[in-house]
Amino acid sequence: MHKKTLEALEQPVVEAVRRKPTQQRSRERQERILTAATRLIADKGSDQLKMSEIAECCGISIGSLYQYFPDKSSVIRTLAERYNAESRRCITEAMEAVQDAQGLQAAYLQLLDLYYEIVMATPVMRDIWSGMQADKQLMQLELVESRVAGALLAQAMLRVYPDLDQQQVQESAFLIWHLGEATMRLAVTCAPQEGRALVEAFKRMSLREIMQPVRKDADQR
Repeated sequence: MHKKTLEALEQPVVEAVRRKPTQQRSRERQERILTAATRLIADKGSDQLKMSEIAECCGISIGSLYQYFPDKSSVIRTLAERYNAESRRCITEAMEAVQDAQGLQAAYLQLLDLYYEIVMATPVMRDIWSGMQADKQLMQLELVESRVAGALLAQAMLRVYPDLDQQQVQESAFLIWHLGEATMRLAVTCAPQEGRALVEAFKRMSLREIMQPVRKDADQR
């Protein structure tokens, strides 16, 4: 699954753009635009990304670029959705297979390891994250993804522990996943050894909530 996931991140994305290419030539041009933007973000960071530089790198006019992407935020959004789509696929696949407590723990830990591996192998994600934090609409995109991932985790938990309070599980799962995103951002800014230690610490903390949840009757006492 790791190799398949990393390969999927190399594929072009056609969402969140002004023009949805139908011709092969247009699709190829859009791919060049995204490739150029990724390279520029990796070199300079998302804050320094300029539409004029993207157009220059692609050998197209700024007007042609705007036909595909109306602004810098739409470029960053499209790149972010590339990673979100693959992340959602992996989470769905892993959580839908959960049937017992052992499977829940294994699936959750494997997902965190996979996510950290992807982030470490794709440094440009760090700069895309940075660009998202500076834009309220893009921050909402991240929030939506945390809700989706949290809902998938909550569904798996409720299959394993059907007597839990549904709302409480959903709230906990949403918080766990959103804090997991924050943990990954922190981990990749640290030295590799410390970063891995932070991920492991988050695993221990979040697993206590996932594997030893408070049941309704205990919560009422």
